[in-house]
Amino acid sequence: MVNIKAFVFNPFRENTYFVWDEEGSLVVIDPSFYDQEEQEAFFSLVSRENLTLREIWLTHGHFDHIFGVAALQRKYSVPVLMGEADADLLAIAGQSAEAAGLKMPDTGFRTTPLTDGQALTVLKGSPFTAIATPGHTEGGFCFYDETDKVLFSGDTLFAGTIGRTDLFGGEYDKLIVSVMDRLMGLPGDVDVLPGHGTWTTVGNERTGNPFLQPFNEPEEDAEADSETLAPTE
Repeated sequence: MVNIKAFVFNPFRENTYFVWDEEGSLVVIDPSFYDQEEQEAFFSLVSRENLTLREIWLTHGHFDHIFGVAALQRKYSVPVLMGEADADLLAIAGQSAEAAGLKMPDTGFRTTPLTDGQALTVLKGSPFTAIATPGHTEGGFCFYDETDKVLFSGDTLFAGTIGRTDLFGGEYDKLIVSVMDRLMGLPGDVDVLPGHGTWTTVGNERTGNPFLQPFNEPEEDAEADSETLAPTE
């Protein structure tokens, strides 16, 4: 069983997740500490729990999810796993951050491409699967731990909503397909830990997410609606 600690970092209130196993091996998902205080909170937990950083996983390449990546890779010399199709986002991260009134992130880190279905086995007893979920960005990924029933959904799926698609690389139809075909088939009791905001579950989003409801009507209800709305002769 993994341990999970969430930090809310930077002015965009991005969720950075610490995930570690019983032996102290640590993965950090979307490290984005923005200032000295946030950085100290980050390293304090590493020291307090006697953790060893093994890998960094990025759900996507938007600037608000990468502020701390370069500093961590320099300090620990660990791989950064990211969807290859999001490389273009790193190239414009500084411009995007400045447009939002924030400092430019350091993008001088090396990435290792993720592949759909890739097994991520660095954490003992809790193998994760990388799930390609394009739509919010072209190279977006979610990370699923079947053992602990946890899904890190990045900016693909949130409590009660879905990710934006009006930014560079976004495409609404792709996002809906990603959520419906790749995520909604997971067990309903899987915890969903998004890139911003509160945690939810797959089951809650199936029944309550307004962006997904037209795709989730039971077949018998859909047939009944069709009969009701059919034109009379």
